[in-house]
Amino acid sequence: MIPVLISWSGGKDCALALYEISSKNKYEIKALFTTISEEYKRISMHGVRKELLIRQIFSLGYPVHIITLPKNVSDEIYSDTMKKEMLKFKLSNVNDIVFGDIFLEDVRQYRENNLNKVGMNAIFPLWGKTSKEVAKRFIDLGFKAIITCVDSTFLDKSFVGQLFDDHFLSLLPSKVDPCGENGEFHMFVFDGPIFSNPINFKKKKIILRDNRFYFIDLI
Repeated sequence: MIPVLISWSGGKDCALALYEISSKNKYEIKALFTTISEEYKRISMHGVRKELLIRQIFSLGYPVHIITLPKNVSDEIYSDTMKKEMLKFKLSNVNDIVFGDIFLEDVRQYRENNLNKVGMNAIFPLWGKTSKEVAKRFIDLGFKAIITCVDSTFLDKSFVGQLFDDHFLSLLPSKVDPCGENGEFHMFVFDGPIFSNPINFKKKKIILRDNRFYFIDLI
């Protein structure tokens, strides 16, 4: 079996990518890795507390490698940090990283180019599917997720804190990607076929950051 590392954000695409990879007998999942903000102790852009991430990972049953990054990290520091971290896994004979990207060619090329520099490969199990297909499969498989962040240039405040389901999709404006692939929204997956138990949480206040992004605090 091929040992792989899963790029993990706690959201829908990585959860579905993990499901697709784990359902094949070809791969052995060695660990999940994620990045959190050094200042806020939260998953970048998703705004999810580290405590909930740990509970999520515990329910999945895989080892986790958490990479802490400073606020407003530069591209250069980010690339250098990730290179060092990936080399640690390469020394453990892990040469393949799984990502949940769907169709953004520039993002795929960025990941592949960076991994090529350290002699590693990128795997995209969801690549080539439409956002509607991915959203439908996620919901039909029984995954459950809550919207934790929305970009107010695409969606108003009312969308944050909603469940990602058929009703949510029916409310989206036509210009918004059903999977939020362009950064329109982010989410936290709290239940589904890859979890041993659901992650319990409470919804707290909604805040606006940078005059643009609405976040809901989950505890």
